[in-house]
Amino acid sequence: MAKISPFEAVRPQAQLAKQVASKPYDVLNSAEAKQEAVGNAYSFLHITKSEIDLPESTDVHSKAVYDLALENLNAFLQRDVLFKESKPCYYIYQLIMDGRAQTGLVCVSSIDDYNNDIIKKHEFTRPEKEQDRINHISTTGAQTGNVFLAYRNQAAIDTLIDKWKAAKSPVYDFTAEDGVQHTVWAVSDTTTIETITELFETQVPFTYIADGHHRAASAAKVRIALSEEASKSADASGKPQAQISNYFLTTLFPSNQLHNMDYNRVVKDLNGHTAEAFIAALQNDFDVQPQTEAVKPASLHSFGMYINNTWYALTAKEGTYTNDPIGILDVTILSNNILDKLLGIKDQRTDSRVDFVGGIRGLAELEKRVNSGDMAAAFSLYPVTIDQLFNIADAGEVMPPKSTWFEPKLRDGLLTHMIY
Repeated sequence: MAKISPFEAVRPQAQLAKQVASKPYDVLNSAEAKQEAVGNAYSFLHITKSEIDLPESTDVHSKAVYDLALENLNAFLQRDVLFKESKPCYYIYQLIMDGRAQTGLVCVSSIDDYNNDIIKKHEFTRPEKEQDRINHISTTGAQTGNVFLAYRNQAAIDTLIDKWKAAKSPVYDFTAEDGVQHTVWAVSDTTTIETITELFETQVPFTYIADGHHRAASAAKVRIALSEEASKSADASGKPQAQISNYFLTTLFPSNQLHNMDYNRVVKDLNGHTAEAFIAALQNDFDVQPQTEAVKPASLHSFGMYINNTWYALTAKEGTYTNDPIGILDVTILSNNILDKLLGIKDQRTDSRVDFVGGIRGLAELEKRVNSGDMAAAFSLYPVTIDQLFNIADAGEVMPPKSTWFEPKLRDGLLTHMIY
């Protein structure tokens, strides 16, 4: 069963929350982060993307970047931009986007649960991305990136959270520049905290990583490193002197409130095919129809393709895919029957010829990437459903990379977990 705990969050003063809160570090490149933070000395990007305060020639994975992240975090604390909560709390985090609300519980989750598959995964991670977060956590002592977990909703938990929201005043309530409203309540009542902990421990057998595989994996590896360090520095009695973090920062959302968007692909070249030959080859596995406007798939096994200034609707033919939990996914069909079979892209995690575009950027972003000449073709997909994600994780299977894109995104900086 899921083991969660309240924590003493490092968080911004209420009047500065909107300025501190920043988009997640991994949805912005360095140039975008620098632009986001222009004129805002309070932006949490100075901590999560600290290269924005260094010369552009700086290697974003250099020691100087992580050292500056620590320096900036300490400065935020010293200037009272951020403060540490006086007691462990749970936090209720509601986001409203385009009139649709979703509410999650911010807590710390057990790394033992992660290691023992109580927290289920559905993606492989990339070593270089893991190492970046390992370096950031190890240097700053802070888990700044939230791991987005889902669970099968339970009525008792829904009721408790709804009652707290209705009865209590939030500590933060603001609308960000992208129109998403962020509201946070602190749950400090001891009895309520104990009830929440017990509900998850008795009613939620598993949680599922919806977004944040690299953050979770990095937290687990930092814990191993700290354990080894503590063993080496044990005092004469054998008691470790270093503090070890057995938990990592998470927000848990019930499945009935989640919205997964499409996660689309663009490719740099056609592997020696002309556009005409490529379209002809597609017809072995797909029905291919030219369209007069952008194609946003409305059902499973349908795809959009943009190439040579034209959109095409692709429909996978019966018998060209399997019906097992992985084979039936549209990202698998695209991977097997187009990226691998026709373009020679075997591993999307490592092949630089493919890139990923979150659905929040819209189909216009796909057209832009192709029209610029940077990419040769783009593919739009129907989103993976939350039930598909659960089924795959329960089966111990792994999706192709970048299969899910959940919106709205949690903001970095509102709630940070210090591990030492």
